[in-house]
Amino acid sequence: MDIEKRVTELVEEKIAEIGRPDLFLVDVKMHSNGKLIILVDGDKGIGIAECAQISRYVGFRLEEENVLESAYNLEVSSPGIDTPLTSKRQYLKNIERQLAIKMADGSKKEGKLTGITEDAVIIEEINKQKGKKAEQVESVIPFNQITETKVLISFK
Repeated sequence: MDIEKRVTELVEEKIAEIGRPDLFLVDVKMHSNGKLIILVDGDKGIGIAECAQISRYVGFRLEEENVLESAYNLEVSSPGIDTPLTSKRQYLKNIERQLAIKMADGSKKEGKLTGITEDAVIIEEINKQKGKKAEQVESVIPFNQITETKVLISFK
């Protein structure tokens, strides 16, 4: 049995039961050291109570179904601020925030996320050219050219 697939099904069952359609699964990873990590987020954030409900439900069902042979550690949380964005819902949630984007060609872009289309993100980046005044430029970046996107945190 594919553990990550079964856990995904269980998490989605519990999210539907909680009754908050703004909650969504970000990732499920079973690590070789026995750590099972579930990342869940919400358009309006997610609290410890929802994480605990998901953890109890998944843990109980995994035990009941005897899915895992060996001991494991179950961790349910929201993605940390340094976790790369992986879904369109996460991009939507971060509109108006500064992003750092690594491109497939190895280059990097930084700018404010201003929108999202079916297959691309739209950022406003500062274009600095030597001897000229810096200007804001809108860039449309197709998802298939992005290898990683992180939200930049400003401490100003």
